[in-house]
Amino acid sequence: MSDLINVILLGIIEGITEFLPISSTGHLLIAEKFGLGERSDLFNVGIQAGAILAVTFIYWGRIWKLFTQWRDPANRDYLAKLFVAFMITAVLGLVAVKLGFKLPEAVTPVAWALVIGGIWMIVAEYLAARQPDRTRVTWVVAILVGIAQMIAGIFPGTSRSGATIFAAMLFGTSNRAAATEFAFLVGIPTMYAATGYELLKVVKEGGVHHEDWTALIVGFIVSAIVAFVAVKWLLGYIRSHRFIPFAIYRIVLGIALLLLVPAGG
Repeated sequence: MSDLINVILLGIIEGITEFLPISSTGHLLIAEKFGLGERSDLFNVGIQAGAILAVTFIYWGRIWKLFTQWRDPANRDYLAKLFVAFMITAVLGLVAVKLGFKLPEAVTPVAWALVIGGIWMIVAEYLAARQPDRTRVTWVVAILVGIAQMIAGIFPGTSRSGATIFAAMLFGTSNRAAATEFAFLVGIPTMYAATGYELLKVVKEGGVHHEDWTALIVGFIVSAIVAFVAVKWLLGYIRSHRFIPFAIYRIVLGIALLLLVPAGG
């Protein structure tokens, strides 16, 4: 029962943090290190996929329109940019995995990523506010969003949503809502692909019988439900608010962790 409660708490944490620019991977790592129990890579990626499922439902109308009205030049252009951003992430991500390029899963590097990312968000908000309002997603934005996703994937604490949203806002899509939509839509195939990759790896390595599938399913469902609520709230929030409170939260949390956790812990 206690482990089930821990799984539910991890699902809640994932659902809240996956799309808020505060790093779901970082929060999951912190939670696991501080008492909720370490989980497999498949579990962590699987509950992230639960959060992505929630976004799939929220953006289903937009997704349906893109694919059923692909003959429209604007939709075809948008789909092409989503595809390029995803492929950049996928290819660079596979290269990074093959090279073993990944920070140690310790709290200290996550804390530094939270602080640095928070400062970056404040600077980015300031710079984006000085640009004219632009909703169009350019090819430069698509390429940089793809790169940003890869960077966030190998540096725990960076935040995939934060990295991609601000890459878009700074380099062409200054409109906060438009940048957020593109970042979230790119995240859908990315996280589904990541989950599939981890699942295939588990099957190949013969770990199917050792995986706690009950915990994974419960975490997936909880994450999906919580993420649906969190994303609905965030999309309403960004219409009239900036991301500065999230940046401050990141900096405070990161500094607290650096002060409380021994170096390298």
